[in-house]
Amino acid sequence: MSSQNDPNSSILTLDITGMTCASCVGRVEKALDRIPGVEAASVNLATEQAKVRLKANSETMLAGVIAAVQKTGYEAKLSTPHGNTQTKQSHSFWGSDGLARVLLSFTLSAPLFLPMFLMPFGIHWALSPKWQILLATPVQFILGWRFYKAGFKSLLAGAGNMDLLVALGTSAAYGLSVYQMIASPHASHELYFEGSTVIICMVLLGKWLEARAKQQTSEAIRALQKLWPENAKVLNPNVAIGEGTFLEQYHELPLDQVFPKDRILVLPGERIPVDGVIVFGNSHIDESLLTGESEPVKKLLGTKVIGGSLNGEGVLVIDAHAVGVESVLSQIITLVEDAQTQKAPIQKLVDRVSEIFVPSVIAIAIITGIANWFYLDSASIAILRAVSVLVIACPCALGLATPAAIMAGTGVAARFGILIKDPQVLELAHRLNIVAFDKTGTLTIGKPRVLAFIPVTDVSEENILLATAAGLQMGSEHPLAKALLDAAKDAGVKPIPPSDSQAIAGIGITGKPNSGPWAGQNIALQSVASLTGTGSWAEISSKVQPLLDAGQTVSILMNQELPPSPLAIIAFGDELKPNAKDAIHSLHQLHIRTVMLSGDNSAAANRVGQSIGIDKVFGQIMPSNKAEIILKLQTSSKEHPRQYVAMVGDGINDAPALATADVGMAMSTGTDVAMQAAGITLMRGDPSLVADAIDISKRTWKKIQQNLFWAFAFNSTGIPLAALGYLSPMLAGSAMALSSFCVLSNALLLKRWRPSHR
Repeated sequence: MSSQNDPNSSILTLDITGMTCASCVGRVEKALDRIPGVEAASVNLATEQAKVRLKANSETMLAGVIAAVQKTGYEAKLSTPHGNTQTKQSHSFWGSDGLARVLLSFTLSAPLFLPMFLMPFGIHWALSPKWQILLATPVQFILGWRFYKAGFKSLLAGAGNMDLLVALGTSAAYGLSVYQMIASPHASHELYFEGSTVIICMVLLGKWLEARAKQQTSEAIRALQKLWPENAKVLNPNVAIGEGTFLEQYHELPLDQVFPKDRILVLPGERIPVDGVIVFGNSHIDESLLTGESEPVKKLLGTKVIGGSLNGEGVLVIDAHAVGVESVLSQIITLVEDAQTQKAPIQKLVDRVSEIFVPSVIAIAIITGIANWFYLDSASIAILRAVSVLVIACPCALGLATPAAIMAGTGVAARFGILIKDPQVLELAHRLNIVAFDKTGTLTIGKPRVLAFIPVTDVSEENILLATAAGLQMGSEHPLAKALLDAAKDAGVKPIPPSDSQAIAGIGITGKPNSGPWAGQNIALQSVASLTGTGSWAEISSKVQPLLDAGQTVSILMNQELPPSPLAIIAFGDELKPNAKDAIHSLHQLHIRTVMLSGDNSAAANRVGQSIGIDKVFGQIMPSNKAEIILKLQTSSKEHPRQYVAMVGDGINDAPALATADVGMAMSTGTDVAMQAAGITLMRGDPSLVADAIDISKRTWKKIQQNLFWAFAFNSTGIPLAALGYLSPMLAGSAMALSSFCVLSNALLLKRWRPSHR
């Protein structure tokens, strides 16, 4: 994704102020979609942000996008990188959603509504009409001015919103009271100033509670942002770090002035400011807020560290590799922000409803007023019931139901090392009934070692064969390549570099050694599966089969010159991850079938699968076939309905399968390509996180459903009750504010979630 804060990038992230309900969101989105250069736009009420994707080679400028938002009655500005860590002014004590306005409105309104609580005790007391209008007017037109302003802007934009409903409702109650006061100057009990003021009080209280709850839903983002230290101790370039004096030879620089290859000094108890590699010292590092790993991790010389993690007891010098937006922490924050800004597909239903909601409510209120006036012959009662309909129907809860749950769910998941970057995952996770695992690096540690090196040729010098095989793997990052290079290093053998080296996907690698007995000849290191059925296989099968039966991965060093002949057999072994068996058991408890995909010989793959309880194993699979198997697993038939499949992998060759699966999960210990293709990234290479990721996704989806049900149920039951006179304007205002608070509180219950494996 392009930089979100560069006006020339394809993605713009805007902070939108003034939105109050789902209708506001729909209006802003429509305005953005109508801009010629805009390809797509998504607006989120809970985060108060809009993401705008511009078409390729679009000439649309930032100013034009902001102007389009302003025409709809709202303010917009380019979002700062990763949002604003400070509390917004509108949410401060004196801000438009601040506590000061709530307290002042209740203080002025108390003398108006308190007499209602005395009536059950036989005390009939009320302020004189003059005092009532004196107290109600500042609440109506000063503290409530925001509703008039926003409502008027929505009218100019040709649509309505929550503010318009509040402004119409309270103005009707206030206007009726003024009329009654003029018509009957001494009839203080026939006035309804308390109705208009209490509505404003409750709406202001609701907005304040919403603001507080929204801040809590985004706590995960702020917690991640706070992990960045403001400065870094950059060592002077000429300092020799082996000498004790280097501890004093540094200068502190702001983090944005640190560059790759700088050497950073990190003292005990300090946060590591950049991603890099330890070049001096060792320590225990707390990465819990980044990966969810509960225990500090031992870090030695040459190991990688993540910026934002907390240094333990040791003094470290780190060679900076990634800083700023390139760092892992920045990428985590971006993924979480994107997930919280995007919309779940179910939100489309809410958007369609909100388009016609406010106009429909106004129509219902008018019909309510006319019908009650006709049947009850009382203009005051008709107006009050119409006011109740207007107030209780405010669609705040409807607009917050989905984004609040997504923010809370993705936020708490990120705290424990589960990055959900695609909200569509939340709708699919509860349907999953199959999880397919790649083997190497996912269920196994991914650090195989050479267990056997068996020469087949007449050449008696094993070291020459090892040097030839290791030379073919020079520069490769594949786990088997590293194992072979490590074996050569341990044996004191220098790899023979090849020329014309070429990797063949799913088979192996070929090249021409520059020296040795096979100099200039085509030599290949390839999988056993690629030799099945050939004459070479008949020659070596008796030696290979025992290794395969023992569950080992076998490669063959081949001389490709005609006729092809095997030179050596190399057997590799890889340990299972400690939690692999528990991870499979957890998925079975969720009634999810498990599948393993492996390029190993079927016998070896089956041995691994049986040891941890995998339901079905696919062995001897080429990387290109993994996506095909995922499709077959998904395919429905008369006997088997459509299956929903998750794929878990970590390598480049897993990317097509990750993209094909309904839900792709990538281990962050793997490649960036795999993580980009997946909807969920697991920040620890722990397979037990798979069940936890499915669990939090299901819980988040349930909260979305619950919130939408209660939001729709509240309006569908509240409007008829208000129209029939069972809800006074004051109760309607209280219930409306309470509905939004309940939806947000229900979403915040997700913050109590904890993974079952920690």
